[in-house]
Amino acid sequence: MNDRGAAVSEATPVMSESAKSDGMTTIGVIMAERLYAGLVVGHEILGDVVSLPPAHEAMDADDDNSMVEMPTDQVIESICKLVVQVAKGRESEIKAVGIAVPGLIRNGVVEEAPNLPQLKGARIEAKLTEILASHGLKALVNVLNDADAVAAGLASKHGRMDDFLRVWTIGTGIGFGTYPFAEGVWENGHTVVTLDEKENFCGCGGRGHLEGIMGHRSMRLRFLDMEPEEVFAEANKKDADPRCLDFKKLWHKALAAATANSIHSRGAGRFFLTGYNMRFLDLNMLKDYLHQMVKMSPLQGYALEVVNDSHETRVLGAAVAAEQALAR
Repeated sequence: MNDRGAAVSEATPVMSESAKSDGMTTIGVIMAERLYAGLVVGHEILGDVVSLPPAHEAMDADDDNSMVEMPTDQVIESICKLVVQVAKGRESEIKAVGIAVPGLIRNGVVEEAPNLPQLKGARIEAKLTEILASHGLKALVNVLNDADAVAAGLASKHGRMDDFLRVWTIGTGIGFGTYPFAEGVWENGHTVVTLDEKENFCGCGGRGHLEGIMGHRSMRLRFLDMEPEEVFAEANKKDADPRCLDFKKLWHKALAAATANSIHSRGAGRFFLTGYNMRFLDLNMLKDYLHQMVKMSPLQGYALEVVNDSHETRVLGAAVAAEQALAR
């Protein structure tokens, strides 16, 4: 890890003059290619979201895996530094801190994290609670799956705090989040969508998984001679390479199948679709395949909505989820 990994942005959040004074004060933190954190009051982010490495430091290709290379203790220390920075001057007001982590999270423990394997078994919630208390932050710490944070952030931003919604996050891996929070595993990115014995590209080692088809890492393993962007660009040509066109169809069928499985188990409802690889989505193709898979009329009242992904939405969602955890 280079010395940038230990640095924290020097910028201090500037409080908005129009900030709500009667809302609960919380902090949201997310783990992506960097760590991001922000102060949230009344479901609004105040000031800037700060990051580690600092946002003004450009990242080259070698830095894209910086979180993967960071030891668990350093990850926890870095989260603590960001939270302390964001909370500066308002320590006594902070009621909860939400930490959004990619992986299977239960009872504050990272039970599995295929894309950040060093975190497996880490008791992040307990460790951060102890360390932050030593800095005067005696707040509830709530660790949750990052896709659940996206769902909570979208519910808040879109005025759907009273609705049940689901979200697919399509990126390096495939995340599935629900709002409101519900106990369970919810690793729907590892839904089995094919019985083909050759479909073994998923990072967890499982066969036939959605992430093994749609995940960015999985696509690169499948097409060693082409980047995912090149595969879809070729598939969209009039005289497309058959293997690229077939994969485009498989990509959409896989997402439709996983969505149909969720509809058949939890019922119809709204699905948000987000993440940087939504650029490959053909919404009409997805709807067509989904229509072929969901035929029971009471289950056809589902809706698909593509929304922009942002660190701010995830930070907001982590904070909102932490606030709601206080009531559980």
